Amino acid sequence: MNRRSLIAGATLLPFAAQAQTEGFPTRAVTMVVAFPPGGQADVVGRPVAAALERIWRVAVPIVNRGGAAGAIGNASVARAAPDGYTLLMALSSMALLPEAARVNGREPTYTPEMLAPIALFAADPTVLVVPASSPIRTIEDFIAEVKARPGQVSYSSAGNYSALHVPMAQLSQAAGLDMLHVPFQGGGPALTALLGGQVNCLASGPGPVAPHVRNGTLRAIATWGRTRLAGFEDVPTLIEKGFPDCEFYIWVGLFAPAGTPAPVIARIREASRQVAEDAEFKRVMAASGNTLDFRDGEAFARFYNEDAARLVRTVRALGRIE
Repeated sequence: MNRRSLIAGATLLPFAAQAQTEGFPTRAVTMVVAFPPGGQADVVGRPVAAALERIWRVAVPIVNRGGAAGAIGNASVARAAPDGYTLLMALSSMALLPEAARVNGREPTYTPEMLAPIALFAADPTVLVVPASSPIRTIEDFIAEVKARPGQVSYSSAGNYSALHVPMAQLSQAAGLDMLHVPFQGGGPALTALLGGQVNCLASGPGPVAPHVRNGTLRAIATWGRTRLAGFEDVPTLIEKGFPDCEFYIWVGLFAPAGTPAPVIARIREASRQVAEDAEFKRVMAASGNTLDFRDGEAFARFYNEDAARLVRTVRALGRIE
């Protein structure tokens, strides 16, 4: 190839890249959920993916890549090609897992800086639920039961330092409780364990447990919000019950690998806005018990950074888990 051809080729490269960006997406966009089906990220991720398919007219398959409390799936997207074709529907635990690795003397498999925030879809406080057959009806009953049987009242979670573990650790620290932690690979299996009678209680996002509360299988006795949760108005917050440090939100947000071109991020963000306005998406979110809390751009980045700082402090206080 002569010098003139090389110059011409180099000149055309930016235009080719721009054309590819403007056409995004031209093929399937994979959405990774770092947990098995049935948990909060999956419950929100599926209607988001369905709405994106309607908007983009390409397939948006969900890939459930569970393990290590979400770290495996998070790391897979953090290290994916930054082209917009691999996205992560993440939980709040995404921000704390790297710090948990450091607390336990391990090198993190990813860092939050390796993922670019795009849009927040839900940010609900955790809900403490017990089987409806349980004699526990209030948070006071719960605390009395745990103190009467130290180390015997069990709760399931999505793994050590997961978004289902940390709020229960907060409560245990605040109320001086000794509980038995039973970790699973995700929120779905953790809920199944409670429904199957393998554990005594669970702290969950409202979406997965709301249908079971409505049909009378589970009873909600407290939430970790600053104010009472819509749909759970008769359930008190732990803050109003005298535990001001018990505040925890399971948020669900969309991320792309850091380094994804700004025009691609912009197209995904615009599609996310359309998702939040989609009537069918709103219907499914309401039916699943999730409150739509859409934020994008600087608003999401600011929320994410503030919450991440609080979660890192919580992990440091929780310390090493053997």
